Order: sequence, then structure tokens, then C-alpha cells
Amino acid sequence: MKRKYILWMIAACVLISTAVASCQREEAEPQPGPGMAMGAARITDSVYYAADHMMAYNYVYPSTDPYGEPVMLSGTITMGDGVGRQSAAPALVLYNHFTVYRADQCPTRGDLTVQKVLARSPMITVSADYYGFGVTEHEHQAYCISAVNAQASVDALLAARELLAAMGYRWEDRLFNVGYSQGGQTSMGVVRLVAERYPDLDITCTMAGAGSYDIPATYSRFLVDTVAGMPSTVISVLLSYNEYFGLGARRDEVFIEPVLSHIDEWVLSKRYTREQIDSLVGSLRVSDYVTPSMLDTSSALSQRFLGAMQTDNLCQGWSPRGDERIVLFHNTQDITVPVENTENMYRYLTAHGVSNVTLDVADYGSSAALPAHESGALYFIVHTRDLVCDILGIEPWSIM
Repeated sequence: MKRKYILWMIAACVLISTAVASCQREEAEPQPGPGMAMGAARITDSVYYAADHMMAYNYVYPSTDPYGEPVMLSGTITMGDGVGRQSAAPALVLYNHFTVYRADQCPTRGDLTVQKVLARSPMITVSADYYGFGVTEHEHQAYCISAVNAQASVDALLAARELLAAMGYRWEDRLFNVGYSQGGQTSMGVVRLVAERYPDLDITCTMAGAGSYDIPATYSRFLVDTVAGMPSTVISVLLSYNEYFGLGARRDEVFIEPVLSHIDEWVLSKRYTREQIDSLVGSLRVSDYVTPSMLDTSSALSQRFLGAMQTDNLCQGWSPRGDERIVLFHNTQDITVPVENTENMYRYLTAHGVSNVTLDVADYGSSAALPAHESGALYFIVHTRDLVCDILGIEPWSIM
């Protein structure tokens, strides 16, 4: 009973965005609007979460949009009361958030559930909103396009280091790159981006869980099985790839009713959570919201999408650093992100000279109340914490 109680408490912590209570705002400035000019990174707002003993610094920083054009993005730096300017934090954590849809679920808008767990450690955490949230929430999010989200995260990290140093904070030269689900894909996107463009940036360890690393394989699996655990994610992947790869598909070529008539309201308005969108779709069967042409992998339409997805496939086309330390997690029962994503990622890394990669793939359990993807998230956060503590030589902190 005690173990079951703990799991449910963790689930509440990881999967439910709690209301912000007892917070004080300091150095408050208006959030930059859509027309904000490019400039240097700067703190825009700071919030102290008294109940969680955590400080959050919201900031904006220069990056690029999905087309490679300059843009200002937003992110958050968080730390617990144990982090001060007198001594160096033992590490930085680049935390890449999982799937969100409602505008107020991004880090700078206060959805900091996982960051509050990390704030119980002595580390400093950096989190990007990604393009399409925060100061760019008026734009279509680049959902599951790893190259775009990885660039947003790396730029957020580089800007955060400058801002932290300017505020007098110090840290040891250790960096943990962490994410689950969409965040897992982004974390491996960060590994690729760093290997290709940032030779001076060293990642101590990457811990990635249940990410869509092989997005074409994910798409093909859903078409074969015709069941996806989170319909909203399938819809959003098709929308974002059509938008940012210029595929030119009409919505009625891709979707059928009732989704077709409600895409703007349900998905693009950013007024609904993932759970609410899935409930509105009303079916896990892909054929209940996607056209027969999209379900036929031999059709010209389907081939267009698969071709675009291949260009962002993390299981091909790049050379990892040989000294990477990577741990991959996946629940074998997962029907939201098929397990072959992690298996393919592991095979690719080991075939390209990464010897220090660990595959933690197993049946983590599932139930009607806690499906396999969410159950995997609980396993991921507990074992990620334990691994970080082992590397740093510190006692595990409470995640309750």
C-alpha cells in the first residue's frame, strides 16, 4: 500500500499542474509582445514560490524560428533555496519539457511541476518554452520537430549561463540534459545539435525517456496498428510538419470529421490541455480522425509526410560524440510513443561509436488510471534522480 501511495503522489506531482500559491514577484517587467525587437538576453520577471522554496527567473533570449530566421524566445531559470551566490551549484540541468498545448502550460507561464521537483536538489535548472509558447505563443508550435526545439533549448542554456553569471551565481562544470516524451526527443535533438555545432559544450549525461526519435517509424507504426494512445499528438505532428516543411496539404486531405472542423478551436487555439483535446477527439483509433490517404503509406500524400519526417529522424544522418553518456528509458507497453523509437536510437548510437549508452527498456506497468506512457514518466523521474545523485555523489532528494 505504501508503494502504491507513493506512486500516486508522484503521479500527481508529474502529471497535474498545480495552481501557483504563495508567490512573490520581484523586478517585474511586462512580458515582451509579438513585435519585440531582437536584442540581448534579459530577465523579464522573477517569481518566488514560497510553498516550494523555489525562485524562478523568466527571461527572453535570441534564437531562431523554424525557418532559421532570428527570433526572441523565452525560458525560465529555477533553483531552490539551497542555491546561493556564496557557493557553486554542483551542476546545471537542461530540462526539456514534455507535450503541452494550453498557452499557460509552458515554463514562463508558471507550469513548473517538474522544476519544483528539481528545486529540491542543489542544482540550477534551465527550461525553454520552445517556439510557439511564451513570447511566441501566437505562433504555431513546432511540435516534435527535434531540430527546432533543440536549438531553442541550447540557446536558452547559453543565454541562461550568461544571465546567471551576471547575477553572481556559480556552478560546477557539469550539465545534465533531461527530458521525457517530447522532451526526450528534444534531449536527443540537443545531443545531435551539440555534436554538430557546439564543440565546446560538454554534456555530463543525457537522460531521455520515451521520445519520438524515429518519427517516421512512429508514424508508420500508428498506421499499421491504427491505435495511438494520445490522438492529440498525432494530429499535432501532422499539423506541424505540414506547416514548417511546406508540404502544402489541405486539412481535408489529412483529417476527417469531427476533428477536421475543430482543429483551430481544439488544437491551435491553445485553450485546451492535451487530456481535453484527446477527450474531444473521442477515439484512440487513428482511422477515426485521419483520412484513408494518410493511412496508406504508399499514397503520394503519405509519402510527402514521411519524406519530411525523415529529415528530422534522429536515428540517421549524424555522428555522435564518442564520449557521450546517454541513458534511454522506455515502457514496453507504451502505445503513445512506440518502444521501437528507443530501440532504434540505441542501435544507432552504439553503431556509431557511443559505448557509454544504457538501454533501460522494460515493462514499467500500466493501468486504466495510469496508462503506460504516464507510468513510464514516473519510472523515468525516479531513476533519473537516482542516477544524477550517483554521478554527483549526493543523497537523493525527496520528490514528494
